[in-house]
Amino acid sequence: MMTDPIADMLARVRNAIQVRKMHVDMPASKIKAQIARILLENGYVLNVKYIDDGLQGKLRIYLKYTEEHQSAIEGLKRISVPSRRVYVKKDTIPRVMGGYGTAIISTSRGVMTDKECRRNGFGGEVLCHVW
Repeated sequence: MMTDPIADMLARVRNAIQVRKMHVDMPASKIKAQIARILLENGYVLNVKYIDDGLQGKLRIYLKYTEEHQSAIEGLKRISVPSRRVYVKKDTIPRVMGGYGTAIISTSRGVMTDKECRRNGFGGEVLCHVW
């Protein structure tokens, strides 16, 4: 049993970037699929696919690199962990790297970026920071 599947997802992506893999596979879940969707929409990854294996399914994330083999993702940090949840109100949503990064926030309306939360006036649980 895994206690923090989101931290496992971020660690898998971080490790794959470090060894310059083209894609990374992980067990699928709805929250991981929503985080991967946000990474895709914000240009951090090339593509996201769901692979049906007859069981839980797998989520395959295709990583994005520049011509100089630099990853589009410089860093990933888990903020809210099972032992210490971090919630923010709509007025106190954090800016990652002065606005250059993205905070991924779980709200009552689904998983959103910090920019979407500010625009729509939602607060929620800060899942992670990506820059």
